[in-house]
Amino acid sequence: MSITVTTWSLEQTSPADLRPATAPPGEVTVVRAGVPSPEFSRYLYTAVGQDIRWTDRLALTYAQWEEALTRPGTETWVAYDHGTPAGYVEMQAQEEGAVEIVYFGLVPAFRGRRIGGHLLSYGVARAWDLAERWPNLPPTKRVWLHTCSKDGEHAMDNYLRRGFQLFDTKVEEEPEVATPGPWPGA
Repeated sequence: MSITVTTWSLEQTSPADLRPATAPPGEVTVVRAGVPSPEFSRYLYTAVGQDIRWTDRLALTYAQWEEALTRPGTETWVAYDHGTPAGYVEMQAQEEGAVEIVYFGLVPAFRGRRIGGHLLSYGVARAWDLAERWPNLPPTKRVWLHTCSKDGEHAMDNYLRRGFQLFDTKVEEEPEVATPGPWPGA
């Protein structure tokens, strides 16, 4: 069985494009995961992506996860609500000053609490100043990402409200696959 998936690619071409969301009420903090951890990243990936069919990294070995996370200019920023991981943004430096927001999302229990706009704003700001933390990288000239029709219902609106502009749309048929949650049987 297959499903039709629309993928939209969006970008910002200047730090001035970012329109930050206001911080949510309560004890929400965003912290960089300073030590690359395949275990923690896989937890975040499955916890966020279980209900929106993230599957591309599920078959990776530990070594492949480690390789992806330790590339120069790759960072993971995690939102915590009262000390509990609520979501994350993973970014990766690319050629010619581009930074891709590779993964972004919230654990289902934390959606609808105004954390997503704040986390995206924070992550995009960190993408724009990435070269300050990685001196061998060129300054960021472009921040981009993609989202698709499998993502959360508010994803596209959040990206547009943060100042991203659409630059490409693709429609493809994909096999429908079951995605495990953060633990077997979820």
